[in-house]
Amino acid sequence: MDSLLGFPQSPATVILRRPLISTSRPNSNRNAGLSFRAKPNDASDPLLHDAVNSASLRFRETHRPEPLFVDPYAGCFVDPNAQMDMKQCSHHYCIATKYIDDKLLRTVNHIEGLKQVVLLTDGMDTRPYRLSWPTSTIIFDISPDRVFSGAAEKLKGVGAKIPRSCLFLHVPLESSDLQQTLRAKGFNGNRPSIWAMQGLPVMTLANFEDILLTVSGLSMNGCGFLGELPAWLAETEIVTKTSTREWMEKLFMNNGFRVDMICYEEVAKSLGKKLAAGPYKNILFSSEQLRFSDDQMETWRMEFQRVEEQGDEEGFEEL
Repeated sequence: MDSLLGFPQSPATVILRRPLISTSRPNSNRNAGLSFRAKPNDASDPLLHDAVNSASLRFRETHRPEPLFVDPYAGCFVDPNAQMDMKQCSHHYCIATKYIDDKLLRTVNHIEGLKQVVLLTDGMDTRPYRLSWPTSTIIFDISPDRVFSGAAEKLKGVGAKIPRSCLFLHVPLESSDLQQTLRAKGFNGNRPSIWAMQGLPVMTLANFEDILLTVSGLSMNGCGFLGELPAWLAETEIVTKTSTREWMEKLFMNNGFRVDMICYEEVAKSLGKKLAAGPYKNILFSSEQLRFSDDQMETWRMEFQRVEEQGDEEGFEEL
């Protein structure tokens, strides 16, 4: 299978993976270390607060004279009297949103047989509704259940609908085993997929490693994983851009991914936009799976066992 994200295609060499049964840890009642007790309507809910902030950025971008993208549904999440952003510079988040949108659509439209899209989000991601997905695309959204449920009601209220002949399935981030839940909802590790992460709550480095482990176990060789991850994950270990890149490469390669850090400034320039000044809390990345998925390995194991048993039977008959 061709590389899904434009990486030079290397020979399909098996990179052995560590045994994987579940992404949850012993004596744990959570997935990826996330445990919040705030109520959906609680103003202090950090997950709801962050999701609304991101929706506000999309809402403002949509109403700029020359928007990077149009999100017709972001407005249902924010204050209708929100101040419009008429500045010429583009926010890092909006640059990343456009980059991820384009990569997703380019990939699903040009890779034969790719029908599985997994979005790791804050619960208010409107991509399933606002992007033009090909026929028969199955979209999985992994996000905090309480945020997603409230957002789904608001989207329903404004008439948002999934493209015809596509399927949209929610997977609660709080699931004790994300791999098992995805499989139960129909995800197939023997088929191509594309994974994108933006806004997913990550509390610790161990949380993100659990996410990488999940994606690695379910992604076929050559499949892509892109998006944004919190920059603070690396802040305690590195201080320069070079070491940030080295840290990223090691982290991803430990889970079978070849990764590239994407420069926000370069993306903005390619879009004819000027990036807003000031620091930003995330790292934009694009990666390719070099390993085979757990399902692929199991399929080949069963096939090898079948061939071996068939050979034994033929040998017995000859005797």
